[in-house]
Amino acid sequence: MLTSPLSLCPFFFLCPKSYPFPRKFTFPLSKSLSNHHQLLLREKISFAAFSNTALNYGYIYDERDDANGIDFLHIMEQRGVRPNSQTYLWLLEGCLNFGSFSEGWKLHGKVLKMGFCAEVVLCERLMDFYIAFGNWDGAVKVFDEMPVRPLSCWNKILHRFVAEKLTGHVVGLFRRMVRENVKPDEKTFAGVLRGCGGGGAVPFHYVEQMHAWTITHGYENSPFICNPLIDLYFKNGFLSSAKKVFEGLQKRDSVSWVAMISGLSQSGCEEEAILLFFQMHTSGIYPTPYIFSSVLSACTKIEFFEFGEQLHGLVIKKGFSSETYVCNALVTLYSRLGNFISAEKIFNAMSQRDEVSYNSLISGLAQQGYSDRALELFKKMHLDCLKPDCVTLASLLSACSSNGALLVGKQFHSYAIKAGMSSDIILEGSLLDLYVKCSDIITAHEFFLSTETENVVLWNVMLVAYGLLDNLNESFKIFTQMQIEGIVPNQFTYPSILRTCSSLGVLDLGEQIHTQVLKTGFQFNVYVSSVLIDMYAKHGKLDTALKILRRVKEKDVVSWTAMIAGYAQHEMFAEALDLFKEMQDQGIQSDNIGFASAISACGGILALNQGQQIHAQSCVAGYSDDLSVGNALVSLYARCGKVRQAYFAFNKIFAKDNISWNSLISGFAQSGYCEEALNLFSQMNKAGLEINSFTFGSAVSASANVANVKLGKQIHAMIIKTGHDTETEVSNVLITLYAKCGSIDDAERQFFEIPEKNEVSWNAMITAYSQHGHGFEALKLFEDMKQLAELPNHVTFVGVLSACSHAGLVDEGINHFQSMSEVHGLVPKPEHYVCVVDLLGRSGLLSRARRFIKEMPIQPDAMVWRTLLRACIVHKNIDIGEFAASHLLELEPKDSATYVLLSNMYAVTGKWGCRDRARQMMKDRGVRKEPGRSWIEVNNSVHAFFAGDQNHSHADMIYEYLADLNDRAAKKGYVPQSNSLLNDVERCEKDPAQIIHSEKLAIAFGLLSLSSSSPMHVFKNLRVCGDCHNWIKYVSKISDRVIIVRDSYRFHHFKDGICSCKDYW
Repeated sequence: MLTSPLSLCPFFFLCPKSYPFPRKFTFPLSKSLSNHHQLLLREKISFAAFSNTALNYGYIYDERDDANGIDFLHIMEQRGVRPNSQTYLWLLEGCLNFGSFSEGWKLHGKVLKMGFCAEVVLCERLMDFYIAFGNWDGAVKVFDEMPVRPLSCWNKILHRFVAEKLTGHVVGLFRRMVRENVKPDEKTFAGVLRGCGGGGAVPFHYVEQMHAWTITHGYENSPFICNPLIDLYFKNGFLSSAKKVFEGLQKRDSVSWVAMISGLSQSGCEEEAILLFFQMHTSGIYPTPYIFSSVLSACTKIEFFEFGEQLHGLVIKKGFSSETYVCNALVTLYSRLGNFISAEKIFNAMSQRDEVSYNSLISGLAQQGYSDRALELFKKMHLDCLKPDCVTLASLLSACSSNGALLVGKQFHSYAIKAGMSSDIILEGSLLDLYVKCSDIITAHEFFLSTETENVVLWNVMLVAYGLLDNLNESFKIFTQMQIEGIVPNQFTYPSILRTCSSLGVLDLGEQIHTQVLKTGFQFNVYVSSVLIDMYAKHGKLDTALKILRRVKEKDVVSWTAMIAGYAQHEMFAEALDLFKEMQDQGIQSDNIGFASAISACGGILALNQGQQIHAQSCVAGYSDDLSVGNALVSLYARCGKVRQAYFAFNKIFAKDNISWNSLISGFAQSGYCEEALNLFSQMNKAGLEINSFTFGSAVSASANVANVKLGKQIHAMIIKTGHDTETEVSNVLITLYAKCGSIDDAERQFFEIPEKNEVSWNAMITAYSQHGHGFEALKLFEDMKQLAELPNHVTFVGVLSACSHAGLVDEGINHFQSMSEVHGLVPKPEHYVCVVDLLGRSGLLSRARRFIKEMPIQPDAMVWRTLLRACIVHKNIDIGEFAASHLLELEPKDSATYVLLSNMYAVTGKWGCRDRARQMMKDRGVRKEPGRSWIEVNNSVHAFFAGDQNHSHADMIYEYLADLNDRAAKKGYVPQSNSLLNDVERCEKDPAQIIHSEKLAIAFGLLSLSSSSPMHVFKNLRVCGDCHNWIKYVSKISDRVIIVRDSYRFHHFKDGICSCKDYW
C-alpha cells in the first residue's frame, strides 16, 4: 500500500482540499528538496509515499530559496519515482500562484515528454496557465491539440476572446463549435452575445440568429443571456426588440434594469428611461450605482434638472454618493444646469477623481462660458497626476475658442502633438474650430490640409469658416473637392453651403445644392430641411419653402419659425399669422424667432391687440427679456402710432442694438410720426451709435414722407461720408426721396449711378417717372428692365399701368395688364385693377370701365369705385357715377371724400338739388370734410395755408399780389372755373376770398419770398382742382418760373404754361 503514488490519500480525506497554510509556513518537505535530500534519505520513509501528497498540501515556493518544480522532478527521478498527471497539476498550481511563467513552460515540456497531453484536466490547467500569463498562442495551441475538448474549455477560450474584445475570434470560435457538434450552454451564448457587442463589425442578422438559437435551446428567460441581448438590440437601434426581450423576462436582475435604462437613455428615449426607473423603484428593486448614473445622464440630456436634483437626494440616501461614476453624472448634471456651486462641491468632495470627473466639469464650464475657470481646472488636473485625454483637450480648446485665446489654444495643440493625440477625430475638429473662431483662416486651412481629410467633420468646419467670411468661391471649392475625393456629405454639410448661398443671395447655386440633397436622400432630414426652408423663404420662393415644410414629418420648431419669418419679411403678414396659429395648434412651442416674427406680422397689418396677445404668450414662454421679441414689440407699437408705448418698450430693452433703434425710427416713419423718427435719428447720431444702411433708409424715408428735401440731402451727405452710398438698398430709398420731393432729375441721377440695380431700384424709378407725369420715360425704362432680364413684380406693374393711365395709352395699358398673368405669372392685385379703371375712366371709356369692374375675379374695393366716380365727374356721367357712389357709400359710409365727389358730380352737371341732398346726407351722418391745405418752405420755415386763409402774417401782401397775378393771367386768356361748383345764388352770396384755394395762396407767397433761382415746391393734401391746375399753368408762364405741385395723387411740373401731366390727371 505504501508503494502506491497515492498511498497516503486516504489518510488526508479529513483535510480541506486547499489547506490554508500561512504564507511563511513550510511543510517539512517543502524546503528546498535539493538542499535537504540527504535528510530525506536518512529517513526510513518511502519518498513515494509522501511525494504527491506533500506536493498537494505543502509544496510552496519560497522566494528566498532557489527551489523549483523541475528540481523536484529531478529528485523524484533520482529516487525512481515516476510523476503522474496529478503531480504536474500541483506543480502548475504553484507556477500560477507564484507567477513563474518559465517554470510552467518547462513543466509543459515535461508533460508532453511524459505523454500526459491527452489528460483533459491537465490540458485545461495548462490553458489556464497560458491564459493567466496572456500567452494566447500557447493557450490556443493546447486547446487545439486536445483530443477531447470539454465545453468548459470552449467557454474559457471564448470568454477570453470576449474580454479582449476580439469579436471576429468570438464568432469564428462559435462557428467551429457548431461544426464540431459541441452543444453550447447558457455561458456560451452569453459570451457570444457579449462578444458581438464588443465593437467589432458583426452583421446584425447574425445577432438575430443567435437570439433564435437561444430560444430553441430554452434560454429565452435567462437573464444571463437576455441582458446582453437587450444591450445589442439597443446599440443597433432596434428599440422595440429590446423592449420585447425585457418584457419577456420572468425574473429580472439588476443588470436587466441597467441594460434597459441605459439603452433607452443612450437611444434618445430619456423620458422612457426615467419612467422605467420609476417602475423599478416602485417595484422595490434595489438600484445600483450604474442605474443612478444612467438616469442622471437621461435627466441631463432632456434638461429635467428638477428630477435630477431629487435623484441626488436618493443617491445620498442609498449611500452611493462616493461612487465615482455617480458623482461624474452629478457633476455633468449641475454643470449643464449652470449650478457650478453644487457641481464643484461634489467634485471637491470626491475621494477618487478620474479623467471623466475632470472632463465633466471642464466641459460644463467651457459650455457655459467660464473659460478661465476651465483652464484653471486643467492645471489642477495636472496636480492630481491625471493626464488629459482627447475629451479634455477638446473642451479646453472650446474654452479657448470662446475666449479668443488663440495663443493658449496653440499651446494645447502642441501638447496634443507631443501626446500623440493630434490625429484624434474629435480633437481635429476642435482644433480646426479654434482657428476658425479666432479668425485665423490661413492656419485653419493649413491644418485642414495636414489632417486625414476623410473626416467629414473637418470639411464641414471649413465650409462654415468660409461661409462666415461670405467667401462663396472657397466654400464651393471645398464642397466640390469633397465630391472629387469621395467624402460622403452628412446632414451638417449641406446646411453649411446652403447658408452661404442664402446670405449672398445666390439662389441658383442653392437650388443646385438642393438637387444633390434630393439625390443623397437628405430631403427628409429635419436640419437640412430647416435650412432649405430658410433659404427659399428669404428669397421670396415661399411656395417652395412651404412645400418643404409640409414634407417635414417631425414637429421641428426651427422649420416652422423659418417659414413664419419668411412670410413676415415679404410682408405676407396674414399668412405668417395663420401659420403661427397652425404651429401652436399642432402643439409646437414657439421659440423667440417665431414670437418675434409673429409680433412683427401684427405690426405689418396694425393688429395691435393680437400683437399684445402674442407678446403675452412669449412672456409666459420665458422670452420676456429676449432682444428679438423686444425689438419686434417696439416696431409693433411704433407702426401702430402708439408713441408712448413704443418708447416704454424701447426703454425696457436692457442691451439695445441697432435693430432696437431702427425698429423705433422705421416704425414712426411708417406710421406718419416722421418728426419723431427724425428726432430719434438725430439722437442716435449725437450719441455716436453705429448707423447702418437700414437706419439711413428709415431716416431718408421719414424725410421723403414730410417732403423735407433739405434734411434728406444732409442725410445723403452722411451716407456718402460713411460709405453706404454704394449699397443698393440705400440708393433705392434716395430715389424715392428725391421723387417724393419733386426732384425728378436728382432721382434719375441717383438711379443711373447705382452700380448693381435690383428690382426695387427699377420699380422706384418707374414709379417716380409715373408720378411726375413722365409716362413714356417710365414705359421705356420698363422695356430696358426686361431686356436686362430683370423680372418685374407687382410693384413694377403698378408703376407701368399708372404711366399708361397718365399718358392716355389705353391699349398699351390693357396689354401690360394682361401680360401680368399670361407672360410673367403674376396674379393681379386690387391696386392693379384700380389702375385699369383709372386708365379707362380718364379716357372716357366709362361703360367699359364699369364692365371691367363687373368682370373682376375679386371683389372691388373702395378705391376701385372711387376712381370710377372721379372719372364720372370729369366726363359728367351721372348714371355710372351714382352707380359707383352707391357701392362706395356701402363700403365706406364715414369717408368724407365720397360725399364730396358725389356733391361735385351733381354740381358740374347742374343737379343742384341732388348736390344739396348729398351735402345734407353727409351732415346728417356726422361726416366732416377734410379741409384743403397747402404747404411751402421758405427760408427753412414751412408755411401752411387753408382755403381763403387770412391768418398769415403777410396775408394782405399775398392777396394783393394774388389779385395782380389774376389780372395778368386773365390778360393771357385765363378764365376762372371756381364757380362751377356753385349755383347763381351762392356765387352772389359767397365772399370771393373764401373760394381761393390754398395752393394759390401758397404759390403767391412763394413768388413773393423766393428768389428766381430757387425751386418752388408746393404740397397739397387733396387733389388739385381743374381751375387751380389751369391757373398755375398761366402763372408759370407769366412769372417765368418752374412750379412743382405735389397733390394727393401725383406731381405736376409747371413750366412755360405747360404741365407735365399734359392736363390728364
